[in-house]
Amino acid sequence: MLAIENIVVVGKELAIAWSDGKESYFDIETLRRGCPCASCQGEPDAMGRVIKPKVTYNERSFLLRRYQTVGGYALQLYFADGHGTGIYSFSYLRQLGGLGAGKGL
Repeated sequence: MLAIENIVVVGKELAIAWSDGKESYFDIETLRRGCPCASCQGEPDAMGRVIKPKVTYNERSFLLRRYQTVGGYALQLYFADGHGTGIYSFSYLRQLGGLGAGKGL
């Protein structure tokens, strides 16, 4: 099962060392814009149509204040603009890319 071995915020990037030996580097702005929560990505109404909200960003939107693991499968990221409802599964993070030139590649 994929797990995080280490996680570090370096400037405007989030660096993750995975249990499979790979490393990922994510631009924090990319993570915020890719937030998977319903407030950012929308949710279906009673008729099944996805209502996508208009998300407004500011410079604080791209400052990561803290993070925590959720179960053994995801990270929850908290941004300086107060947003913190996105739960980023490990598989979603891997889909976002961010694989760097670290070991195991």
